[in-house]
Amino acid sequence: MDWVGHHVDIAHWGLGLDYAGRVEVEGWGKYPKEGLWNAPTEYEFTCKYADGLEMVVASRFEGGAKWFGQDGWLFVGRGQSDANPKSVLDEKIRPDEIQLYKSRDHLGNFLDCIRTRRQTITPCEVAHRSASVGHLGQIAMALGRKIRFDPDTERIIGDATASEMLLGPMRNDWHL
Repeated sequence: MDWVGHHVDIAHWGLGLDYAGRVEVEGWGKYPKEGLWNAPTEYEFTCKYADGLEMVVASRFEGGAKWFGQDGWLFVGRGQSDANPKSVLDEKIRPDEIQLYKSRDHLGNFLDCIRTRRQTITPCEVAHRSASVGHLGQIAMALGRKIRFDPDTERIIGDATASEMLLGPMRNDWHL
């Protein structure tokens, strides 16, 4: 899972997909043959959304989110940004344009939101949608095949093995 929840959160935010769900996920991972870890050391998976948009999550990329447009690209990472053309970084967002929620202090944001009843910078559902990209990617890579996902029911479609992996084993006396 690495930083997938954080970086995918930024990607979803920039695309207006905070509450969207993936419909197909496929990819590959290079898993260590021995040692303590069972997570891939190299990986790449693609998430396809209902509108046809595709997002690639890969170990070969620098940590962050990179959007490609008709006139260039924009990258945002932990405390850094870059663009081509560079002039994009100097543009000012006008008052009539979309303004992103700003928070430089997650704990302070959380406490402020308790007092004001405002949404936090990343509400639980948004964080869940972002982290689920990593879970679905892990399942697709481990199985070595494309999985189809219904974001409304949060179920994998037509694949019992993948569905079992999504839920994982329950502790004794717990069941759904």
